[in-house]
Amino acid sequence: MTGTLFLQTLVDGLILGGIFSLSAVGFSLIFGVLGVVNLSHGIFVLLGAYLGLALKEAWGIDPLMAIPLVFGALFVLGGLVQITLVSGAVRRGSLMSSLLITFGVSLMLRDLIILVFGPDVQSLSSSWLFDTFRIGGVIVDGARASGLIASLLSLGLLSYVLYRSKVGRAMRATAQQDFAAGLCGIDVKKIYAMTFGVSAGFAGVSGIIVGLINPFTPFDDTHWTLNAFVTVVLGGVGSPVGALLGGLMLGGISTFSSQYVGSLYPNVFIFGALLLMLIVRPNGLLGNAYKGSV
Repeated sequence: MTGTLFLQTLVDGLILGGIFSLSAVGFSLIFGVLGVVNLSHGIFVLLGAYLGLALKEAWGIDPLMAIPLVFGALFVLGGLVQITLVSGAVRRGSLMSSLLITFGVSLMLRDLIILVFGPDVQSLSSSWLFDTFRIGGVIVDGARASGLIASLLSLGLLSYVLYRSKVGRAMRATAQQDFAAGLCGIDVKKIYAMTFGVSAGFAGVSGIIVGLINPFTPFDDTHWTLNAFVTVVLGGVGSPVGALLGGLMLGGISTFSSQYVGSLYPNVFIFGALLLMLIVRPNGLLGNAYKGSV
């Protein structure tokens, strides 16, 4: 019985961690390339969930089938936010400016969500989710398993773009040294806008997956921004693999502390692990992905 409980907790932690990873990878990308701590990240996660809800209610599009549409819409929105608002903070190189601007964006978008959808709790459903199944004595929630698979596919796609495409190489070059990248003919301003757009798009994709698993409200953005920050610190900046490792650590810490200590104490262990990582290995498990050769 004890062994089964341990395996059940481990499986739940791995599934939760995979979802955390996808929700954090965009935050990691912006911090790695632009050097901006994006406090609006959580609201883009929620925008994905609400756009999935709107597409289903308006045209009957299944939320999982709506992922490309949501990604495209938030890619454009993220790029516009970077060009019109965040670019000024990047030029000044001011951490405080980027914090204030992205926090303001978060507040504006939250109020817009409340205006359009209201403050009530919402949820998503899909006909494409797996049914709950059992492996031995371990029960695997079908919705969460579907979310994990979608998260891993999305992380794999982002990894391919970063390491196998011309745009990805330009992003990594800009992250290493934007001035030198500009001398090599890279349009740094365009790369900054594309990076913010990609981050917002992947945040929206994670929002659909989150909405299929948990109810959500417009006030949940802080939770997802904080989770993204912790995941990036644990795993390392700028790497989809680092985001995956950080998310798995966060998911494991959360589920094991809830199961064996109490549901009131996960944050104690999560921030204890965060503090320990900052002391022992400040760059995270994989370090900064952009410090090596491109």
